[in-house]
Amino acid sequence: MENIQHLLDIMTALRHPQTGCPWDTKQTFKTIVPYTLEEAYEVADSIERGDMRELKSELGDLLFQVVFYAQMAKEQGLFEFADVVDGINEKLTRRHPHVFADAKFDNEQAVHDNWEKTKAAERDQKSVAKKASSLDGVAKSLPALKRAQKLQKRAARVGFDWPAVEPVLDKLDEEISELREAMHAGDKAAQQEEVGDLLFTCVNLARHLDVDSEEALRHCNHKFEKRFGYIEQCVQQQGREMQHCTSDELEALWQEAKKN
Repeated sequence: MENIQHLLDIMTALRHPQTGCPWDTKQTFKTIVPYTLEEAYEVADSIERGDMRELKSELGDLLFQVVFYAQMAKEQGLFEFADVVDGINEKLTRRHPHVFADAKFDNEQAVHDNWEKTKAAERDQKSVAKKASSLDGVAKSLPALKRAQKLQKRAARVGFDWPAVEPVLDKLDEEISELREAMHAGDKAAQQEEVGDLLFTCVNLARHLDVDSEEALRHCNHKFEKRFGYIEQCVQQQGREMQHCTSDELEALWQEAKKN
């Protein structure tokens, strides 16, 4: 707790109007958001690479983001770091009655169902002036793939979903066909819309296969980097430049990279 207080004191000093850091003092809730997202991704990246030393550092950077928001809120009389901690303590206790109360669940699915039921009740309580939408609370700042998956999960809970994976595959074919039509028409606006529909359907397919679309694409990005790096290395060893290679040569190296 002394370490936490020391961190809070450092943040207070950084934000001091007269003696603080000029960069830190001019920041707002909105300007810090991109850094928070970046830090969260760096945490995920260090976990993917299995670098625990780096993970320790990145978790510190992410914690600093929480402290930064709490300090700005304190300055505006909104809440403090202790309120953030109290809030998550209360929420976790309430959402785990099988651990902190006498509730009994037969299996993990029952635990998950209760978790979702509790979250839905919390959303309903937040809606005072109008009936809460089932999609309320899905943060707009989430990465697009992650947000699409969350929106689809919310809709599925109230029965708006494909009954099985096969109709989703049919929908995928339909979206590809519509994209081809937009391409042949040369309609850029329609192409953008159809690409969006195609991506949204891909996320739906991933969800039905119980695959996290964001994680799947992150893995694919990493795989592409490794294979592309192999091709670069091969071309350099030949004393050539990639832009001077033919498509067939690059495809052959790509297949080599896949085998390796």
